[in-house]
Amino acid sequence: MRTTPKRRDLTSLGYRRIVQLLVYLVIVPVVLLSTVGVLLLILGEARFNLLMGILVLTFSGTLATGVILVWVFLRRERDVSELQADFVSKVSHELRTPLTSIRMFTETLMLRRGDKVAEDRCIEALTKESARLQALIDRLLDWGRMESGRRVYELLEYEPRVVIDEAVTAFEPTRERRHVELVLDVPADLPLVHCDKAAMVDSLVNLLSNAYKYGGQPRRIDISSRARDKVLEIAVRDNGKGIARTEHKRIFEKFYRIDDLLSRQQEGSGLGLAIVQHVMRAHRGTVEVDSAPGKGSTFTLVLPLEGPREAFRSDP
Repeated sequence: MRTTPKRRDLTSLGYRRIVQLLVYLVIVPVVLLSTVGVLLLILGEARFNLLMGILVLTFSGTLATGVILVWVFLRRERDVSELQADFVSKVSHELRTPLTSIRMFTETLMLRRGDKVAEDRCIEALTKESARLQALIDRLLDWGRMESGRRVYELLEYEPRVVIDEAVTAFEPTRERRHVELVLDVPADLPLVHCDKAAMVDSLVNLLSNAYKYGGQPRRIDISSRARDKVLEIAVRDNGKGIARTEHKRIFEKFYRIDDLLSRQQEGSGLGLAIVQHVMRAHRGTVEVDSAPGKGSTFTLVLPLEGPREAFRSDP
């Protein structure tokens, strides 16, 4: 964990050196050429001077545009590099935790053979940690397929209640173990929707997991669904501390988490909301957030009732 700040400092240092080179080797000459061009246009009397002034200004403008584009791309690459470094650090931590637990319980199981109570506890813990490790790996692989455009969505007609019930069933072990109050408000007469059920269930489970992680005390999650204006809305609301409006767009960026303290306290890779947004875009829908500090958060999946009706691949 100590290597991440150093790596970030080295990245920033390299970025600053490149910017300094651009200033010294390109921007300064461009300014000088522009000055010469302006002087030729103002003071020049012959056509030759006028033509040279126009050419110098055009050349200077082209160089300036190139410098701006290079600068923008360099900043983008620097930001992506920092995000990837943070992501590797966080994923390494998340992988290390279940692996360490698996090794510890395996050693305990070997040392306490014949102790029925200890064996049962170790087996239960091994099952839990193995499932946790598998879920993290599956999420990373699924995101990789989405990013490369190899994720195939099989669209069929489903009742919204069926999709929501399956997501609630997948979330049920967490709810029972952590004593989370879950309230459903899903009418039975909702129209059918064309979607990839597995992708939609995974999106809802991601929202439910976030609502649990960042909920208040005692935790309460509300799930509601409505049909209006040719769209279906599925909302997941928590009673947590809420999210500042300045963060509403950034929370959907891959690997982004609101602050370092939160990322240390709560497990996760920072891909949950990015996956949800990707799935909704693939379904020609959107995901909306309504949140403010102290008022909890509501994430709403908005699906068109007349969306695509055949299988297709996700856009890379």
